[in-house]
Amino acid sequence: MVDVGLPDTDGRDLCQALRARGVATPVLFLTARDALTDRISGFKAGGDDYVTKPFAFAELVARLEALLRRAGADDSTEASGLRLDPSAHAAFVDDAKIPLTPTEFRLLAKLVAARGAVVRRNELIRTAWPHGAHVLPNTLDAYIARLRRKLAPFESAPRISTAHGVGYTVE
Repeated sequence: MVDVGLPDTDGRDLCQALRARGVATPVLFLTARDALTDRISGFKAGGDDYVTKPFAFAELVARLEALLRRAGADDSTEASGLRLDPSAHAAFVDDAKIPLTPTEFRLLAKLVAARGAVVRRNELIRTAWPHGAHVLPNTLDAYIARLRRKLAPFESAPRISTAHGVGYTVE
């Protein structure tokens, strides 16, 4: 269980970082934040379930049991030498820290979690910006360019590739 409002970070960013590292452990958000945009962003961050306070304890137990039943083994590993730290909003390549904005962090976490697969532009926009935000296509391109510049100096960092007309992938 993860709260969205952790003391040092947003629980959704923590979940994205776990997914980017290949951690397939089920994540249930248990939080007082009950707005639709909060719930949607929890699922988009990789959460498996979302329960708001107050809650019925019996329902929480049933949801946890269901998550554990459905949990499958995921043997994926983190991308190259990249590690994401949601509390610092940073990526680490080898021992070097790469500071990221929250939006850059969410984009990179989504790409790394789906490594090898093309992530569509619309999906990246829905992941990185609040539900309903109007984001121009060149805004996404600018953020991807910034991420590429930040990762470029590190030979062991994953590379972001363009799937023209579709989206981006991390290799």
